[in-house]
Amino acid sequence: MTNDAATAAATKTRQVVLSGMQPTGQLHLGNLEGALRNWVRLQDQYDMYCCIVDWHSLTADFDKTEGMQDRIVQMAIDYLAAGLDPDKCSVFVQSQVKEHAELHLLLSMVTPVPWLERMPTYKDKRDNLGLDSYGFLGYPVLQAADILIYRAHLVPVGKDQERHIIFARDLAGRFNHLYGADVFPLPEPKFTEFPEIPGTDGRKMSKSYGNDIRVADSPEETAEKLRKMFTDPQKLRRNDPGRPEICPVFKLHRLYSPEALTVEVERTCRTGELGCVDCKKSLTGHVNAALAEVRERRTAWAKRPDDVWDLLQAGAGRARVRAGETMAMVRCAMSLA
Repeated sequence: MTNDAATAAATKTRQVVLSGMQPTGQLHLGNLEGALRNWVRLQDQYDMYCCIVDWHSLTADFDKTEGMQDRIVQMAIDYLAAGLDPDKCSVFVQSQVKEHAELHLLLSMVTPVPWLERMPTYKDKRDNLGLDSYGFLGYPVLQAADILIYRAHLVPVGKDQERHIIFARDLAGRFNHLYGADVFPLPEPKFTEFPEIPGTDGRKMSKSYGNDIRVADSPEETAEKLRKMFTDPQKLRRNDPGRPEICPVFKLHRLYSPEALTVEVERTCRTGELGCVDCKKSLTGHVNAALAEVRERRTAWAKRPDDVWDLLQAGAGRARVRAGETMAMVRCAMSLA
C-alpha cells in the first residue's frame, strides 16, 4: 500500500470532528486557548473539519455584511497561525459548501417549534438583543446541520454550548427514527480544557466587551492591555494581601507562566510581598513568549491573502465530498432521490 493510500485508509477509520467560529475578524486569547490550540491537537487524531460559519453571523449582523470578506480572511489567518494544517484538516467557509443550506432546510421540516423556543440562548438574546428573525429562531437547526452534514462524532465546545450539541443529538435521533435509517451518528460534545479566559476587565474575554487581547496585537499592545487589567479590588497598595483565586491576572499566570513561578506569585500575592504592577510585568513576558511563534506565522500568512483564499477553496472542496455523501444518504432516506 502506498503512503497516500495508507493515509486515506487510516482517515476512513477515524472519528470525525467538526468545529467552527463566526467570522468576527481577528481572534483573541480566549479563542486561541479556549478552542484553537485544542483543534490543533485534535487534527492529528481525527478527521477534522474546521469551519468559518459566515451564515451564522447573519443572525445578528444581517445589516453589517460590508466587511464580511475581510473578517473571513482574518479569521482564516488566525486559524493557520495557531497551527491548523490544511494538509491534516479541512479549513473552509460555511457558505462555500451549499449542502449545509440544503440539510438545514430539510431538518427544519422535522424540527418542532417548541424545541427552538425552549433554547436558553433564544430567550436570552431575544430579550437582551431584540433579535426576533426566523433565521435567529432556527439558528440551532443550522448549527445542527453544520455538525450532521459531516456525520461528526465529536464537537469541541465550551460548557456553555452543551445544550446546542444535545439539540443536534436529539434532531439526529428524530431524523433517524422518522426515516428508519441510521444516517447520522449522535454527536458528543468534547469540552475544551480552558472554557473561559478572563478579559482585561475580569469578565469573559470578548471583542463585544472591548476587553480582549488579540493574537495579532504587538508585544507592546499586549503589555499595555495587561498593564490596565483588573486585579483584586481589595488589593489597593503593594503591601496589601491579595486574593489570587479571584484575580484575573493570576488566572492568566496559571495559563502562561511556569508552574514554579505561579506558585511563588500565589504565595507572595497573599502575603502582600508582590505588587500588582510587578505581577503584571512578569505575566506580560510569559504571554508574549507564548505568542511569539503564533504571531510569527500570522505575520507570514497576512502577506499572502491570495494563498489563504486558495486554501479555503481547497478545504471547501474536500468538505463538499463528505457533505455530498451525506446528502445522498439523506435524500435516499427521505425518498427524495
